[in-house]
Amino acid sequence: MSALLERIGLHGRQRPDAAALADGRVTLSYRELVTEIGNLADLIEAGRVGLLLDNGVPWACLDLALRQREAVCVPMPGFFSTSQLSHLVRDAGLDLIVTDLPDRVAELLGSPAADSIEIAGRTVWLFRPAASARAGMGGTGILPTGTSKITYTSGTTGQPRGVCLSGAVIESVAAELADAVGAGPDDRALSLLPLSTLLENIGGLYAPLWVGACAQMPGLAECGMAGSSGLDPMRLYRALLRFAPSTVILVPQLLKVLVEGVVAGQPVPASLRFVAVGGAPVAPDLLARARSLGIPAYQGYGLSEAASVVCLNRPGAERAGSVGKPLANVRVSVSADGEVMVGGRLFLGYLGGAAVNDEVWATGDLGYLDADGCLYLTGRKKTAYATAFGRNVAPEWVESELTGHPLIAQAAVFGEGRPFNVAVLVPRSAVSAEVMAAAVRSVNERLPDYARTPRWVVAEAPFSSSNGLASASGALNRAAVAAHYQQHIERLYG
Repeated sequence: MSALLERIGLHGRQRPDAAALADGRVTLSYRELVTEIGNLADLIEAGRVGLLLDNGVPWACLDLALRQREAVCVPMPGFFSTSQLSHLVRDAGLDLIVTDLPDRVAELLGSPAADSIEIAGRTVWLFRPAASARAGMGGTGILPTGTSKITYTSGTTGQPRGVCLSGAVIESVAAELADAVGAGPDDRALSLLPLSTLLENIGGLYAPLWVGACAQMPGLAECGMAGSSGLDPMRLYRALLRFAPSTVILVPQLLKVLVEGVVAGQPVPASLRFVAVGGAPVAPDLLARARSLGIPAYQGYGLSEAASVVCLNRPGAERAGSVGKPLANVRVSVSADGEVMVGGRLFLGYLGGAAVNDEVWATGDLGYLDADGCLYLTGRKKTAYATAFGRNVAPEWVESELTGHPLIAQAAVFGEGRPFNVAVLVPRSAVSAEVMAAAVRSVNERLPDYARTPRWVVAEAPFSSSNGLASASGALNRAAVAAHYQQHIERLYG
C-alpha cells in the first residue's frame, strides 16, 4: 500500500478533526479526507486517468483516490495549449479525463461528457476519450512497470514529454522534503503554483499531508494567477494574508513580485517560515534582497526525472549562490566536463520509450560542488557557447545577473561566435531608454568583460508559454527567442 495513504490514515486515527485540505470554500478534516478518498476510489475505474482541474480540494482528493485505486494519474496542465493537450491525450492513451472545464474538454475531444460526480460540494465531469483520440505512442507503446504518475513538462521545443514515476519514488521525495524544511503538523502550506506541476504536487500537497499538516489550495485566480504567466500582485498579497501559510513554493518571478510588493509597503506575512524558490534560475541578488526584507527564501534545484527536488538550501545551512545540499534519497556528482550527475531513486523512463535502468542521470546542467557538498549551477551544457575571442559564456549566468536588477524582469543573452554578447530584455515596467541603459551598465560593472552585454533591445512582450518564448516556470525557450528577434539581434551586431 502507498506509504502516504498509510500516513494519512494514521493522522485520521490520531488527529481525526485536524484540517487536512482547504481551498477557501471547503475544509476537510483528516477523518473526512480518508472517507472521501475511499468513496472516490470506488467510483473511478483503474487505467490512465487525466486530471484537468483548477487547484482545489477536488483535485487533491482525486489524485489521492487514484493512488489508492492504483490507477495511473496524469495531471493535465491548464496552461497547455489545445495542441499540447491533444498530444497529451493521445500520447498518454487516456482512458478517462476528470475536469471542471467541461466545455474545453468537449471541444478538445469533440464529444460531450459521459457523466458527472460531486466532490467536496463541487461538480466535476467525466470524459472517456474515443479510441481514435487516444491511439498515440503512449496508448500503444511502453508504459514502464510500476508507473503511478505521468508528469508532462511543457519543454522548450516540440511537444511535451511524459515522465513516468513510481509512487514509491514520489513519496520518498515528499518525505525527504518534509524533513528538509522541518515540516510539522502545525504547518499550513499554500499552493500558488498549479497542482498539475510536479513540484507543487509533491511539495504543496504530499509533503504537508505526510506530517499531518494542512495543505491549502485555493483556485489559482484567487491567488492572482491567470494562464501561465499572468499575475495580479494585489490578489497574491491578499491570498498570503488570508491563508497565513507557514510554507510556500515560488518560481523566481513570483518571488520578485513579492519582493517588490514589500519594498512598496506590503507586509511580509508573519506566518511565513520557509519559502522554497525554484523552477528556473534565481538571481543571487534577488534572494539577498528577499532575505534582507525578512522573506525566508531558500533556493532549490530539481528535475522531473528525479521526482522534482534534488537539492535545497535549509535554515542554518544555506550557502549564498548555491542551490543547497542534495536530499538524502539522491546522490549528486559532477563529471569531468562539469555536468551535474544525479543518482539514486529516479524516474522509470519516458512514456513510449525504453525503461531507464541507469543508476546515474546526466542532467545537462553545468555546475560544481563545494567542500561541504553544496551544489552551484553555472549554466546548461547545451546552451554554453564560446565568443569570437574564445571566451566561454553560460548565458543563464549573465541572464541571472541581469534579472537580479529591480528594473529587469526577463533577459535572453546571445553571443556564440560573436565579438560580444547582446541581450533581449523585458523591463519590469515602462522606463526610458536612458534608465534602462543605466540599469544594464550597473549589471555590466559587476561582470567580467567577456560576459557583459554592451548592446541590447527591449522585447515586444514578456516571454511566456502563451507566445512560445518560455515555459510555465519561466524557463526560456532560447531557440524561439533567437528566431523571433533574429533581425533585432543582427542589427545590434551591425
